[in-house]
Amino acid sequence: MLASHYSGERDHVRGMSRHQSTEQAPSADSDEAVIQIYAARAARWRGAFGVHTWIATKRTGEDRYTRLEVIGYRVYWGGEAVRVRTGVPDAMWFGNHPLLLRDLRGGQEVDLLIDRLHQAAADYPYNHEYRVWPGPNSNTFTAFVARAVPELRLELPSNAIGKDFLPDGRIVDMTPSGTGVQLSLGGYAGLLAGIEEGVEVNILGLTAGVDLLPPAIKLPGVGRLGFPELRRLQLPDT
Repeated sequence: MLASHYSGERDHVRGMSRHQSTEQAPSADSDEAVIQIYAARAARWRGAFGVHTWIATKRTGEDRYTRLEVIGYRVYWGGEAVRVRTGVPDAMWFGNHPLLLRDLRGGQEVDLLIDRLHQAAADYPYNHEYRVWPGPNSNTFTAFVARAVPELRLELPSNAIGKDFLPDGRIVDMTPSGTGVQLSLGGYAGLLAGIEEGVEVNILGLTAGVDLLPPAIKLPGVGRLGFPELRRLQLPDT
């Protein structure tokens, strides 16, 4: 996994700025409301094993995107883990190209979902705590927020280490997509089954599994092999 992470075509993107768009998001000049969720290989050695995830939103009529994510070093410096601020929705992450997981567009209905996403971000219970493994981390945050908005039906990558760290010490909870149930022992081990996620087994934060909708296998560190999981949704404006 380390060899595959540090070899190949990654070299030509190392110099790309975290402020530079990868042209996966609609123009901020568009009037429509947008929710997008991304994953990119984590920074430095951590990227050999897992990804960092974040959420980007733009309400109807807004001319800029807001990113919702957890940044670990902010906690190490005495700050808050959750960062909600304007930014490039689809920028490179430490030289790693982001993978678009969900793309939801529309009008007032999407605005209402955005309000719920921002409220869930404000309610995140680990705003002053961060651990790379087994969590809470950036993927714990994205999973927490996604559970509050099951309309997204978000399937997080199997190598999003920390997504299985359940809040408040819970052992059982809904999957992040809201389409299944998961068991987790503090993120160290667990079992998950859902319509979106398929079946996953987590041992020491490394996850393997099988997905049928669409078909794919999931390997520790590698992630999904098979048909991509990207879903594009358009909600009517009521």
